Amino acid sequence: MAENCYSSDSSKNSNINNKSCITHMAYDHLISILLLLPIDSILSIGMTCRRFKSLVSSEALWESIFRRDWGNDSVDALLSYPDMKHISWKKLYQQVSKFGSVYCHKLSAVDDGMCPRPRASHSLNFVSDCLVLFGGGCDGGRHLDDNWVAYIGNEFRRILRWQKINSGIPSGRFGQTCAVVGNALVLFGGINDHGIRQSDTWLGHIVRDETLGIRLSWRLLDVGSHAPAPRGAHAECCVGDDRMVIHGGIGLGGLRLNDTWLLDIPNGARSATWYQIAAHPSPPARSGHTLTYIGSSCIVLFGGRGMGYEVLNDVWLLDFGEEYPKWVQLTYESSNVPEGVPLPRVGHSATLILGGKVLIYGGEDSYRHRKCDFWVLDVSAIPSVKIHSSTLNSKRLQKRMWRRLKVEGHQPGCRSFHRACTDRSGRYVFISGGMVDGLIQPAESSGLRFDGELYLVELVLQ
Repeated sequence: MAENCYSSDSSKNSNINNKSCITHMAYDHLISILLLLPIDSILSIGMTCRRFKSLVSSEALWESIFRRDWGNDSVDALLSYPDMKHISWKKLYQQVSKFGSVYCHKLSAVDDGMCPRPRASHSLNFVSDCLVLFGGGCDGGRHLDDNWVAYIGNEFRRILRWQKINSGIPSGRFGQTCAVVGNALVLFGGINDHGIRQSDTWLGHIVRDETLGIRLSWRLLDVGSHAPAPRGAHAECCVGDDRMVIHGGIGLGGLRLNDTWLLDIPNGARSATWYQIAAHPSPPARSGHTLTYIGSSCIVLFGGRGMGYEVLNDVWLLDFGEEYPKWVQLTYESSNVPEGVPLPRVGHSATLILGGKVLIYGGEDSYRHRKCDFWVLDVSAIPSVKIHSSTLNSKRLQKRMWRRLKVEGHQPGCRSFHRACTDRSGRYVFISGGMVDGLIQPAESSGLRFDGELYLVELVLQ
């Protein structure tokens, strides 16, 4: 094709062919065509002729690829950071695709005595440029009913000013889930001091005002009688800007559940509708696991504790792209776990980060040994999520999917049942609280303690 495009043949037929050649198209049209292709194909086309080589090296194309693959919100948020002002989009794309380490910072609060107390199994979210922390369990097996908000802006210097919200909040609980759906928080379920499981659904909104400061309003949603059974220690995630999915958890009588529910939330509505998703096969019953929305109507489930109290490290994908949602398991022999695949864990965190990958941190195994390792799960290593079989069984695939990260800076240490969330860019991850190892005191039967620290984990882009 390249030779034809640059031929010196002056015949009429050749002139016609030259005028119709793709290389004579306008740059914006060529970019639109290239953006329909995967990265490998784009790079291959860049080797066909001088014009394509120039186009494939252009900053305009790589910014468009960045926005296509990882979203406008991530790009706009990255551009708000001073160190991102003069970036090369192609270089940044390569760095994000291949990053292999994180740098951890320990955050502190303004010294005015106002900060959340240590806790675990709480909720932590980033919404409207604010961190929002609610509930959880603390010393003595007690639940907490406090709600805290801290603004994280462009001038953030790793010192937080927490503000406590004192009215109109959900009742105290731990083991609840809270997802960011659009610009709102959606909270469901949890367990209180008396072991009572909750099944209420709440909608929360942040309002920032220069005069009144930060306000957080909660509203109990009317979901009708068709709703998930009461539970705690379940998993959740958003699906786009108006839906949320939950799975499993511990229900009445301590029974672990395996049901999947979708909450449809009309924009600005005071009511919402739950739908149960019936798909076979589906993940076995469990609690303390994670669900992570990775875009393209796909959700990743990882780990948790099963019916027999065993701790799991299986991976399932829930695909909403078809008419009927379908679960697909990525399987391998548990007796021969490939090197580079994380061991079973419960009470970990799983966060979607920049680059469309899932960051797994911490958790504990079946012996209650807490972990401090960071792993990246790259689902893009799968050739296609929309497959016909119900399982994918490949040791080679597992090795491509998982990568353990190097950790620099002030490492958070071993913990479980903490919480994590990212900022809008997906480059910075906040990790809060959890159960950690502590010194055994005379009045204690174990070395467990609740943690109240907050860490910022930065993806190292070199």
